[in-house]
Amino acid sequence: MKILFDNNVVLDLLLDRKPFSTTAARLFSRVDEGDLSGFICATTVTTVHFLARRTVGDRRAREEIGKLMDLFEVASVNRVVLEGALASRFSDFEDAVLHQAALDVDADGIVTRNAGDFKRTAIPVYAPDELDRLVQVTGASISDC
Repeated sequence: MKILFDNNVVLDLLLDRKPFSTTAARLFSRVDEGDLSGFICATTVTTVHFLARRTVGDRRAREEIGKLMDLFEVASVNRVVLEGALASRFSDFEDAVLHQAALDVDADGIVTRNAGDFKRTAIPVYAPDELDRLVQVTGASISDC
């Protein structure tokens, strides 16, 4: 399964936000083990760097970004994605961009703790624990898609 990770799930792990970081860590492991094909939006990279730099400094923030880029594919944010986001009926532009980026990479879903922000989505949206259970129960892997 190709899954685009929302910023909040990435930040849950990187900032060790309890109790969410445990499930986020399992999902990251599922990407690392090949059970999921993980994507992050290009804007997630800049957001994570901005927030991390403020708390751990630029050098450490860049190290964390490097780790993310080793683990995940990056969904581009280009003119097509931005125009699609502008034309969408999403009330939040950032969520619209993430959604369009997911569509652009032909993702099978988005994982987020804010499913309500994606009511107008054209692809499935999963809560982190829901996706973790789905992969565990079905044994789905990237080779199944």
